[in-house]
Amino acid sequence: MKNKKTLVLGASTKPARYSFLAIEKLVGKGHSVLAIGQNAGEVAGIKIQTKAIPLKNIDTVTLYLNPLRQRDYYNYIVEAQPKRVIFNPGTENPEFYQLLKLNDIKVEIGCTLVMLATNQY
Repeated sequence: MKNKKTLVLGASTKPARYSFLAIEKLVGKGHSVLAIGQNAGEVAGIKIQTKAIPLKNIDTVTLYLNPLRQRDYYNYIVEAQPKRVIFNPGTENPEFYQLLKLNDIKVEIGCTLVMLATNQY
């Protein structure tokens, strides 16, 4: 399995949140993980940052932010040039899909947890 450096955007330290579970599963599957959330903290040894951090060689951005909150990160994500952006349930955003596609970034509408569980990540 290839290590896919992943940014979890909308990360949470609350165990009931899907972003929390995604960080745990990504780390468990051997992927490098960066995390940005509203509140600082740590999940599975990964520090959650509260501000945009420099990104290099990102394979995947997985979103856990509603479309309105995503707007603050449009340029940040496009400039990072990830191979793909995963829109988890509740994050669907046709406006952002278009911007990503214009910048040759693959759009995936799905669930990171399901993709990891079924070895489709």
